[in-house]
Amino acid sequence: MLCSPAVLVGLAAFLTALLVQSGELGSIDTEIRLQTAHSFGTNAPSVPDNSPEFGAAGRNGHIYATYGVGQSLLMVPSDVIGTYLQGMPLLASFAEHDPGIRQIVVSYSTNILVSVLTVLMCVRFLCLLEFTGGQVAAGALTLLFGTTFLHYTQNMMENNLILLLTFIGLSFHYDWVRSGRIRSLVIGSLALGSNLLVRLTTVMDILAAALFVLLVLWPKHVHTRDFWAQLASYIRIAGLCYAAFLVVDRIYQYERFGSFFNTYLTVVAQQQRKLDPSLPAGFPWSTPLREGLFGPLVTPEKSLFLFDPVILLTLLLSLLVWKNFHSHIKAFLVAALALLAMYIFFYAKYYEWSGDFAWGDRYITTPVQLLGMISVPLLLRHRFQLPKIVWPAGQAIVGLSLAVQLASVVFWHPLEIHQMETLGHPTFVVGLRFKNIAAAIVGKVEKWGLSNDDTREIDGIHANTPYFLPFLLKKDGSVSKTKADGLIAGWFVVLAALVIVLVFIWRKSRGGLLQHTPSIGRH
Repeated sequence: MLCSPAVLVGLAAFLTALLVQSGELGSIDTEIRLQTAHSFGTNAPSVPDNSPEFGAAGRNGHIYATYGVGQSLLMVPSDVIGTYLQGMPLLASFAEHDPGIRQIVVSYSTNILVSVLTVLMCVRFLCLLEFTGGQVAAGALTLLFGTTFLHYTQNMMENNLILLLTFIGLSFHYDWVRSGRIRSLVIGSLALGSNLLVRLTTVMDILAAALFVLLVLWPKHVHTRDFWAQLASYIRIAGLCYAAFLVVDRIYQYERFGSFFNTYLTVVAQQQRKLDPSLPAGFPWSTPLREGLFGPLVTPEKSLFLFDPVILLTLLLSLLVWKNFHSHIKAFLVAALALLAMYIFFYAKYYEWSGDFAWGDRYITTPVQLLGMISVPLLLRHRFQLPKIVWPAGQAIVGLSLAVQLASVVFWHPLEIHQMETLGHPTFVVGLRFKNIAAAIVGKVEKWGLSNDDTREIDGIHANTPYFLPFLLKKDGSVSKTKADGLIAGWFVVLAALVIVLVFIWRKSRGGLLQHTPSIGRH
């Protein structure tokens, strides 16, 4: 059991998620989704009373949140627990704290759960793709520490939940292709279908999963009746599951805005154009196409290659040893690249194609993280088929990716966005993050021009404080110095435990001792 990649990497994911939590929800969007969760079964409004501008007018003149219901449903259990704890006399001192005990409970429990489950599903998927135990562990740790998955483990937007459900869909769909078990197809389809409740654009994840299945089935069965029989079964069963969730989404849309056929985005656009007639007629699809297409690729503020450099390794390996990849690996890479292209094209004309207040482009994280995750397993598998220079180059790319992701959780993620109010555009955001870290260490934030009215007045505590709950509590003085120091000491104990686990994984991988349950069937 101690040599199982799932156990060891799952433990590493738990400790990591525990370490990086700030107790905050990470964005106003998530705060509103939590408020929506709180409104279920209560008389609370679905949008905070002090933030009506983040909702839209719907049925009976009520203001409703303009998001899918998926993440709100996930937060309901922890919201109930957090609300109960918030009313306890023992925690009365946190009544006016920001974040309150309810937000802290929700962020810790939800982020840790989603992070661990996603990493475990990554392990399962890599096992099904027939990587060795060491390669599986390397891939899961690459996802955890080498992609923006780490950042979204700390900042509870929808990204990691969408990735989790997509991983489940891909994994169980592939299991169905190999084993023929209808149960696997149903589980995978239910996961991908539930993604529609999180964000309706995840229909693109459904299309990518279908492409993956088609590409895996095609080479072996294209000229047989089995191919068409399996394809028909896939369409029938998966389509029924997707339709069920689409109906739920449409009912939720009707309950808020009185229509089965529009989306919350069209409702917001109509209301915004009435309030501001100067908005373009095509709003919110008003960005020049060229800007939206090239923005996620080349801009210093949002380029996926800067925020997820490890994807470069996947592309490099694909160029060099594509012919040596197994057919199912080729199918996965094509499907992931197709998903990335779909997301870029879909959001290209959106007025905030970049995701606005986010670390990188938050709309394209799922395909980018999928492509980044598989880079190190492929490097390890094909190491001796590659030119010698690729091995050290690959290590350098992985090291750079690790540095970028660790830096992403050190400070509050909108810090650089606020700094750009005075620094201007374009700004090399990742480089600015390292400059912020250096400035905080040497105490030269002001001298280096990294402070402005926004960083001082908008949650100024975040400007140079490590974005981890024990450090934030000590900085704002909301707990006694003794308690704060105790929490910080506990934080370092967890950090030491994580290092020990990672060293143990590395040593077992080096010795070839990591094992996993053999995957079902063989090609």
